[in-house]
Parts: sequence; structure tokens; C-alpha cells
Amino acid sequence: MTWHQLSITAEKKIASQISDLFTDLGAVSVTYMDAEDQPVYEPKPGETRIWDATQVIALFEITAEPELVKTMLFSHFPESALVNWHQEQLEDQVWERSWMEYFKPMKFGKRLWVCPTDQEKSELGTVCMTLDPGLAFGTGTHPTTSLCLDWLAENEIQGKTVIDYGCGSGILAVAAALLGAKSIVAIDIDPQALTATQDNARKNSVQHLIQTSTPEDFSPILADIVLANILAKPLMDLTEQLANRVTANGHLILSGILKEQADSVMNKYQSFFSMGTPVYREDWCRLSGIKKH
Repeated sequence: MTWHQLSITAEKKIASQISDLFTDLGAVSVTYMDAEDQPVYEPKPGETRIWDATQVIALFEITAEPELVKTMLFSHFPESALVNWHQEQLEDQVWERSWMEYFKPMKFGKRLWVCPTDQEKSELGTVCMTLDPGLAFGTGTHPTTSLCLDWLAENEIQGKTVIDYGCGSGILAVAAALLGAKSIVAIDIDPQALTATQDNARKNSVQHLIQTSTPEDFSPILADIVLANILAKPLMDLTEQLANRVTANGHLILSGILKEQADSVMNKYQSFFSMGTPVYREDWCRLSGIKKH
């Protein structure tokens, strides 16, 4: 089946109204995208945050009339508030399978493989995590995640206790378990992330090592390693909370930090940790520190 995909960039204050109009005109789905590379911090469950300039994208059945939709849109809203109208036709495909063409086995450090199903690697001295698209999907392709996976693969994890704060798909929690961690608590505000983490733990037969929790339900513990791959602002807001979860001489690993934010985040944690040299990849940074007595 072929579909019409129609999109417009609009001011934040009318994006939701445009979405409603698209729906009223018969759109089968409407999504938002960032039109100007503006970061939006992780929303709470059920909350939708949009950008100052938001691209509103609607999918219509092929029988729809794009020019009529466009006319209705521009008659309802000031033309000055709408830019970059675009329309195209999309052919049906199995999106998950299509994306999998670009997800290939990846190696982190000398000890960790992350592979899609049926492409697992068996190599002496390594472990292999099997991961496929799903809820809260993450595969390690993003620099912030790969920086954390590299750290796990290059350091001693055997017998350690780990907290993965902001676990997403659970990739860091599962990697820690496969690399020998004794127990892991994976924490996220999004129930779908916890479901994805549980699914990926079962897929890799490490579900007995990983406990999932929301921040509200988390029973505070001390861990040898605390990983937090989120964003700079929440990392700075959580400084004392994360610091208090690390044992003396334990390790803290922070990611999701842009290069220009590294100093600000490091300064927040220096009173609690002996901070190491930042590690950069593309526009992103990983910080690590050892907890002071």
C-alpha cells in the first residue's frame, strides 16, 4: 500500500492544533520532530514535550488529497507561522526489517559484541549480547551509548554491583551482566523502558541478575559502579543523588553530555569524585570518576 506523508514546520504554540487538524482531515498517524536541533530533556510518562520549531508529520491513505489538506491548513493558520511544507509518497515496507539492514554486529573494547538475532558472534574471550528493535530501542550505535559500552568492556566488572540510571532499552545493564556483574538495578521513569530492559535481559538469559525500578520505587543501595547515560541538565540536577549511590572507591560513569557541557558537569561532581580525563566521540563526551572517601 502507498501512503501520502505530509509535513509542515510550525511554531510550538500551534503544533498540537495542526496535529488535531491533520487528524480531523483523516490522518492515520501524526508525529512530531525537532526542526532546529533543540534538545528536549526526557519527558515524564504520558507527557509530550515539543520544540520551539516543530515539524508536524502526518500520514494519510493514498485516497487523500494533499493539495486539499494544504489548502485547509493554510486557511486555518497564519502563513507566517508555517514553513517548509513537504509532501511525498511512501511505499509500505516492514520498517523493523528495513532498519535491521543497517544494524550489524558491533564490538566494544576487546570483550563485548552487540549483535542482532542470527548474526551473533562467537569469539574466544568475548561475550555477545543479542539485541533487536523494540520498545525504548537502543543498540549501542549512538556515541553516548557506545562510550559507556566501551568503558564496561575495558574495565573489571566481575562480581561488581551496578546501577544503570536511565536504562532505556537496558543495553548497559545487560552488558554489565554478561561481563560478570553480580547484580544490577536498572532504573527509568518510563515503564516502557523497564519492559524493554526486562525483555532484553530474558533474551540474553540474565534476567535473574537484573532488577528494574522507577526512581520512586527504588530502594536506595550502594553500588560499585553507577552508570547514567541521560543528559547534562538532569545529570547536574542528580549530582548528590547519584553520588550517594556509589561506594567509596567505586566508579561513576556519565554520558549523554555534549562536548561544550563537559566542564559544567564535571565541576558539579568534583567534590564527590576524583574525575578522570573526559573521553570524546563525535559531539559527545563520557565522564568518569572514582568516589572519594
